[in-house]
Amino acid sequence: MGRGDRFEELATSVAGFYQSWAIYLGLELGLFEHIRAAGSGGITADDLADASACRPEPVAAWLKAAQAGDLVVLEDGRARLEEDVVSVLLDDTHPEYLGGQFVVAVVSSLDYAGLAEFFRTGRTVDERPPRFHRAIEAVTVQDIAVFFQEGLAQLPELTAALSRGAHVLDVACGGGKWLIAIARRFPGTELVGVEFEPDSVARAMRRVSEAGLGQRIRIEPRPIPEMPFREQFHLVYMQDALHELPDPVASLRASWAAVAPGGRLVVLEWCLPETDAESQTLQGQLLWGIQIDELYQGTRMESHAGFGRIFDAAGVPAPTTIDLLSGATLFVVKRGT
Repeated sequence: MGRGDRFEELATSVAGFYQSWAIYLGLELGLFEHIRAAGSGGITADDLADASACRPEPVAAWLKAAQAGDLVVLEDGRARLEEDVVSVLLDDTHPEYLGGQFVVAVVSSLDYAGLAEFFRTGRTVDERPPRFHRAIEAVTVQDIAVFFQEGLAQLPELTAALSRGAHVLDVACGGGKWLIAIARRFPGTELVGVEFEPDSVARAMRRVSEAGLGQRIRIEPRPIPEMPFREQFHLVYMQDALHELPDPVASLRASWAAVAPGGRLVVLEWCLPETDAESQTLQGQLLWGIQIDELYQGTRMESHAGFGRIFDAAGVPAPTTIDLLSGATLFVVKRGT
């Protein structure tokens, strides 16, 4: 690659940094939503500022930045959104949704004052604030879409069991969104969510109550390795959580203990690339960037082989590995009857 091409490539990365903040602000302040609500007629900068309760000058600058990044169409002083932007940044029901990725990337970066020092000393970030856990929730709605649209298609027996009515455990359930989605799609299910992070527990309990599902979903605040369940659940599910837990091996062991005869343990994760060719794809670049953040907070993502070692250390049978179109992976173990 010549100097000019390399300059262009790296300058694009710098522009991408600023675009990430433009997207985050558009999501956090509701700017994209207000533009979408205006429809094909669009909305002026002043009206957008009024609708979002923001100051006119920064909103006008944001619109120019969003136009420069091809995020909004700005014609005759009125902004509107194209459908492809809506589907990727606002519609969280599809595996292609990326809005949450931008939220968590920007919110994570707010903790990076000590990142260079971490490289020198290995001292990880202190306990992350509730805003980080809320941001993680924004990104994992993509995982919910992946589970429903890709994962269940690969697990027809599980889909049939959930349709008949099943007991379900969501390990490290976060704010409870997956539990609510399962309860609504499969009315015969009864569900338990276990979560150890206090802010997430509070949000999960609130959401379950607001959804009117308190009779079918129970949230239990407790450390994951201390779960008391023994062969009780037809499905024990972990969504992008195993690698985040303080003790993945003990957590997986406790999760497997909760699986009933004939039931399944299903772990959804995004695995690190295992070859140079995989690392140099767009997804590989994203995953290795996320790994730096994981290490900084004292956790780590794993490759397929790395997750296999966790299963082995936990005394859980070797899982069936299912790679999905989105790039996520399901690790599935069925308990004998």
